[in-house]
Amino acid sequence: MNFHIVDFEASYGKSKQIPPSDIPEIVFSGKSNVGKSSLINKLLYRKSIARVSATPGKTTTINFFRLKDARFADLPGYGYAKVSRSEKDRWGELVEGYFAQERNIALIIQICDIRHSPTKDDMAMIEFLHSTGYNFIIALTKLDKLKKSQRQARIDSLSEELSAFEGVKLYPCSSQNGEGIEEIRAAIEESITETE
Repeated sequence: MNFHIVDFEASYGKSKQIPPSDIPEIVFSGKSNVGKSSLINKLLYRKSIARVSATPGKTTTINFFRLKDARFADLPGYGYAKVSRSEKDRWGELVEGYFAQERNIALIIQICDIRHSPTKDDMAMIEFLHSTGYNFIIALTKLDKLKKSQRQARIDSLSEELSAFEGVKLYPCSSQNGEGIEEIRAAIEESITETE
């Protein structure tokens, strides 16, 4: 699969605007400020195809990026407090509406910060993915922020916290130095092969 050739396709603010799914989709989910855009950029060998913002909660649409064999779907980040109730409701409708459609979802990459325990919102999303049977992995971003000596302890701790979700795969990674990125690319390629 070629991760180099990609175009920004479209953004949608309401689920009814989203056209039908015609190729496998790789979905990116995570809370605001967890490094979702940075991870997408790193996977696609780009600096800024997915806009990285210093202000959490900036992605308020589902953004689609078109590759030759698949589409990346970047969901709006959740869990950011400084957003109006109506805006949160709109985000909720957008994401729930997306999942309610008949979509060709090959893989969902749920993103968590390796330095912290999953939030209540993270756990709710992982529970949803697990209970509905979606093929998903958990990318643990910001690996570069930990000392080498701290890493295994954090992975062990997160494995314990997520032990209720049997068989879930954790992918420690860094969008800064590229650690773990090839492994995530391989998981994406495998999921698309299985979808076909």
